[in-house]
Formats: sequence, C-alpha cells, structure tokens
Amino acid sequence: MSKSNIDKGNFYDRVSDLLKLARIAVVQSVNKTIVNTYFEIGRLIVEEEQKGKSKAEYGQSLIPELSRKLTSDFGKGFSTTNLKQMRTFYLKYSKGQTVSDEFRLSWSHYLMLMRIDNEEERKFYEIESAGNNWSIRELQRQFDTALYERLVLSRNKNEVKKLSEKGQIIEKAQDSLKDPYILEFLGLPEETKYSENDLEQKLIDKIEHFLLELGKGYTFVGRQVRFTYDDKHFRIDLVFYNRLLQCFVLIDLKIGEITHQDLGQMQMYVNYYDRFVKLDTENKTIGIILCKKKNDALVEITLPENNEQIFASKYLTVLPGKNELKELINNKQEE
Repeated sequence: MSKSNIDKGNFYDRVSDLLKLARIAVVQSVNKTIVNTYFEIGRLIVEEEQKGKSKAEYGQSLIPELSRKLTSDFGKGFSTTNLKQMRTFYLKYSKGQTVSDEFRLSWSHYLMLMRIDNEEERKFYEIESAGNNWSIRELQRQFDTALYERLVLSRNKNEVKKLSEKGQIIEKAQDSLKDPYILEFLGLPEETKYSENDLEQKLIDKIEHFLLELGKGYTFVGRQVRFTYDDKHFRIDLVFYNRLLQCFVLIDLKIGEITHQDLGQMQMYVNYYDRFVKLDTENKTIGIILCKKKNDALVEITLPENNEQIFASKYLTVLPGKNELKELINNKQEE
C-alpha cells in the first residue's frame, strides 16, 4: 500500500492511536510496578529495623549496607537517600494501605507529596493529581499557590474533611471559586502598569494555564462577547461554560479596586444570560469580577443577602511565597 493510499483514509490514524494508547498503558504499568515495589522495599526495611530495634549499630548500618549490596547487584537507584525515601513512603502510606490498593501516580509525584506534612492536605493533592492528570510541574504549582488552603476558606469543617476524602467536588458555584486567583503565569510584575485589555490578552495567550487555575469543568467560550439589548451594545470580557455546574460563567476584569458600578454591571450581564441565552435545562449564570483590589464590605452591602450568582475575587500576578500566601489567607479569615 502506497503512502498516498494510507493518507486517504483514517487507517493510519487508527493504527497510530492504538500505538499511543499502548505506550501510555506501558508507562502506567511501569509506574505502578515501581511504586508498589518501592512501597514493599520500604515495608521490608521498617520490619527489619523493628526486629533489630535493640541493636543500635545494626539499625544505623542497615540502610547503608543494603544500599551497597543493591547498587552492586542492580546498579543505580538505590542510594541511601533513595532507600530512606522508600522507608518514609511506607511509613506515610502504610496506614490503611494494603498491597492490593492501587497507587495511581508516579514515584516522582509521591516524592513531592511526601514533603507535605498535613495528612489531609497530602491526600487532597494526591486525589486531585490522579483525577486531573497533573504533571509534576502542575502539582508543584498547585501546592505552591496553596490551592488546598484557598479552597478551605469557603468551607465548613465537614466540607474540609471531604476535600481529603474525595478531592474538590463541584456542586454549587462557591465550590469552584478561589480568592485570590494566582496568575503568575502571565509574567506581569506587580508594579508593571498595564491596561485591562493587556490583562485580557495575556489571559487569552495563556488560556490553558488560566483554565487550570479556574479549576474543574471549565471550557472557554469567547472574549469580548457582544450582546445587544434595547439598541445598546455590551461586551463581556471573557465567557466560559462549566460542564459540572451546567452553567455559563462570565468574567469581568478590573485592574483597580472594585466599585458598586462594576457589581451592578455584572448583575445586568448575568440577568441577560439567564433570560435570553441559557437553556431551560441549564442552571443560572455565574458572574465573577476579577479585581486587583477588593472591598469586602462594599461587595457584601451591594449584593443581595442570598446572593449565589455574583462574586468578586482578587487576583495576584506574582506568585508569593507559600508562607506569605498562608498569612494572606489567615488575614482574610480574621477580617
């Protein structure tokens, strides 16, 4: 069969897709085997240490001696540091973990997760990494931007517990919101002067990153989406649709401090979409104003007490240190 004949149909694509799926399956199988093996090595080390508990010298020499022998027989990958990591892996994950339980991430993921001391926080990131196919880089970014702490802010104790058991469950608008949103991927230093158009363009240029920051279920619909009402034209900065919430999400960008006029404008946008755009089977539209500065008192007094559609959140264009971000979150809780 000539190349031209192959190209005419989808035969090549089908074969190519099959091979790609096979490669993914092989990688997943290898990762699972490696992680399970390291877990078992960690278990054997701990059990051997416990047997030799009364022998201080034996306990101190066990891992170095094991490292020398394994390196001699199996090559690289069994340094004392690596073996200690396997031991730590078993100690952190042995509670409630059986050999039949499936580790769904790579060893590199678990090396990063093991550095998280809070067990509930660690479980949350493990669930989200597996469920969203996060790379190591994305897992590190979500941790650095304190995703867990930002989600905890809007939840009561029972809902916080669910984060570590099921991950982020999106059932209502508040479940998908963050405050602040971290937009460090735009490359806009805090002191740089830029317009709302500049901010919008940067977000469009980095739409994949922005979708990850927005969270689960978001799909991009359009920018500067125009609608006409009573012979007047209006444009919404960014329009998204959330498949989990089954509703449109309208985003307005403000580079300064939010005003009551901004909230009123968003209310009008949301009303229009609810009355003329959304289907009867879809849920009510959500409006989010992303602003540089937010006056919580102004937002509270402007919006209805039972508001479940209009929200205001700050955005940061520079990634703060984790401790700095936690302090920012703690200050917000005290307000």
